[in-house]
Amino acid sequence: MTSDSLFDRLRVETTPRGVSRVRFEPAADTADLTALEAAAGRGSLPGPVEEAALEQLEEYLNGRRLGFELPLDLQSATPFRRRVLTELMKIPFGETVTYGQLASRVGCGSARAIGQAIGRNPIPIIIPCHRVVARDGRLGGFSGGLERKMALLQLEGIRAERPAFTSPISAARSHPEPPRPVP
Repeated sequence: MTSDSLFDRLRVETTPRGVSRVRFEPAADTADLTALEAAAGRGSLPGPVEEAALEQLEEYLNGRRLGFELPLDLQSATPFRRRVLTELMKIPFGETVTYGQLASRVGCGSARAIGQAIGRNPIPIIIPCHRVVARDGRLGGFSGGLERKMALLQLEGIRAERPAFTSPISAARSHPEPPRPVP
């Protein structure tokens, strides 16, 4: 299922275990997308997990949600990647950690290995890989592109100065308080 959002269109894929993938898709004509989904056998009604995921993503992107309450399917991840993804989910809204700090948390000596595991995050935004930055304050990478990473950080009150790979981030918050969660 797809949803229009601040991030063009998001496709949420699920398995019986939970959300298995969030994909960024280019904006497309709704009629064209519906035809593509029908041709791919995806024209059926969304399930409750897809609906909940899209609703929570929309709330988050509109500043009304701090985190996600969804079942996730990480079955396709290796044990190491699963540890990294699990640790990513512990980074609080509005905070960042470095690749090296994350490496220490999962008992890995390589920030590069952490970066590679993060780069394969199948569920961006929900598993907040955008909250990981380079030791020197650069943004690092993001599977959805640096513009999206910067927008996500800004949404959480972390000011990123420029969208280039070498962008420094600032501890200064762009707004004083995080949005309140939806009850």
